[in-house]
Amino acid sequence: MKTANINKMKNYYEMKSFTLKDIPNLDTCVLGALELLNREKVPKINIPYKHPLVVGSGNAEATGKILFHDKDAIFANESNLKTKIKTKGIDGIVIISASGSKHAPIIAKKAKQHKKHITLITTKDHSQTEKYLDKKHSHDEFIFPRQREPYTYNTSTYLGMILGKTKENPKEIYNFIKNKIDKLNLSKLRTYKRFYLIIPPKFSLIKRMFEVKFIELFGREIARDIETSEYIKHATTVIPSKELFISFGEKNTHYGKKENRLYIPLPKKADFGTIIAIGYYIIGKIQSHNPYFKKNIEKYTKEASKVFNTRIGPIVE
Repeated sequence: MKTANINKMKNYYEMKSFTLKDIPNLDTCVLGALELLNREKVPKINIPYKHPLVVGSGNAEATGKILFHDKDAIFANESNLKTKIKTKGIDGIVIISASGSKHAPIIAKKAKQHKKHITLITTKDHSQTEKYLDKKHSHDEFIFPRQREPYTYNTSTYLGMILGKTKENPKEIYNFIKNKIDKLNLSKLRTYKRFYLIIPPKFSLIKRMFEVKFIELFGREIARDIETSEYIKHATTVIPSKELFISFGEKNTHYGKKENRLYIPLPKKADFGTIIAIGYYIIGKIQSHNPYFKKNIEKYTKEASKVFNTRIGPIVE
């Protein structure tokens, strides 16, 4: 396979210089994140807990389920933490937060009140959560690389954490996107406002991350469903409509008319890092035809700053 030139860091430098007037789409952000993660050292997550409580909000919660799906872990978010933290046998709490702010310090404070050891997985040193850490052990804090991105994109942040788990090679993912995905005819993406993403069953945990990204970028302006190739069989297509069925890694020969299908290949050894990068890349291509996010993010962050009682900017430096 031809090797794309990831070392030029073209997309990463574009992410470093954009303004509110020229916000890049998610697909550019994905390539920039892979360029960064190819250059920077990605920590390996090793914790001694046998029965951890893993806590995160939004995509951080979904990331936690991917990172610890093979452990005897309990998962929680800011809404059910009070109940889950009382579970017997918990020997440590893992907080996943890109910024270490917003709900993260509240969660950490609650963990300290219950005398639980805290591990923070984040991309920001000296965060608001840091004061709750012991700072005495190698597993107290894991700081991952991140690039400058629009608020909510969180591509390099959670992708880096997932690669720290799966140990996939960001350069190989980058090359597959450039040499395989970019060669596809993606023109169909611009003619639909309804999408059904079909993912392999082994990647069912990625479902929430794709759903959240559609919500963040399109709100209710774009309709979407994301299900596995097994779950789609259960009465999810009773009502027909003009929608594009996008299948990842498995060809769809049943759902939708042939002209309403798009197949996205995956590498044979694809893991969660690959599926999230390619999935986000395709969502970014949809975004290029529907700029709802760019028109609304500045206004939204002003309101979010009031909600969280802290300054939230439309660009995360």
